[in-house]
Amino acid sequence: METLTAKPAITRDTKKLVAMQKIQSVALKAIHDFFEREGFLQLMPIMLSPITDPLGPDPGSSVLKTGEIEYLGQKLQLTQSMILHKQIAIGLGLEKFYIMSPNIRLEAAERRATGKHAFEFTQVDFEIKGATMSDVFKLVEGLLKAIVDDVKIRAVEELELLNREIPKWRFPFRQVTTHELEDQYGSDWESSASLDTDTPFWAICHDREFYDKKDYSREGEHFLNYDLIYPEGFGEALSGAEREHEYDRLMQRITEDKLDPKKYASYLALAKEDRLSPSAGGGLGVERLVRYLTGSKHVGDVQVFRRVPGETLLY
Repeated sequence: METLTAKPAITRDTKKLVAMQKIQSVALKAIHDFFEREGFLQLMPIMLSPITDPLGPDPGSSVLKTGEIEYLGQKLQLTQSMILHKQIAIGLGLEKFYIMSPNIRLEAAERRATGKHAFEFTQVDFEIKGATMSDVFKLVEGLLKAIVDDVKIRAVEELELLNREIPKWRFPFRQVTTHELEDQYGSDWESSASLDTDTPFWAICHDREFYDKKDYSREGEHFLNYDLIYPEGFGEALSGAEREHEYDRLMQRITEDKLDPKKYASYLALAKEDRLSPSAGGGLGVERLVRYLTGSKHVGDVQVFRRVPGETLLY
């Protein structure tokens, strides 16, 4: 059984912490303003449900278990991501929306060393009916440009205090397959590839969860999904995909992944009734965004209340 191995950082540089929260506030306002301009609705998050993202069999996952509670005789899971609920919302007729979604992912203690993992964090989750990867790339690149532009204008003093100069990016971001990345950097390519660039890039074609759509136009194991990777060694910013929505294909993928379809019975029932629709979307980590904007060493440094794997909680 894993145990807590590290003490939390008790002494904090107050001026830097306040500066980080100012930059976070500017970034959050830019996010809301951008999605409003683009005609997105804002949905409220859910924190408990009979179903949640299994986060597997993604080989990059180190989640130890899914948090559960029992309420009035029903077992409910803590939200690991709202992907399944986003698909359901699309099926209910909501064509494009975003959610400031709190996530609980009970990560292994060694994840503390990555600098980018927290076991409690917030994602800017979004979904668009009928969208493709290209639609998402264009949207996210516009979103990030709006955020960085606002931070550079509205948080000048805070950036100076943190000695942070955000580099100028080149648009559109380049796209590279995970196969190409593995050939160049090895199987653990993310850190090296991130250090080797000064502009974010799209890493496409990951073999992971059942709801990420396969590319049925090609032979072999190819997928219509993507991660956005920050430069300067900051790593993954966003993860997303076009979605599987047809019952037979979902069942095939769930079976291949050796998951129990009974756990997703209510979700699969909607698919069987053709009440899910084609869509694409993703989730942008807020704390990782602020870590990048502020140039912070660890994602826990930007949290007022640190939620870092392996660290004892004080409050």
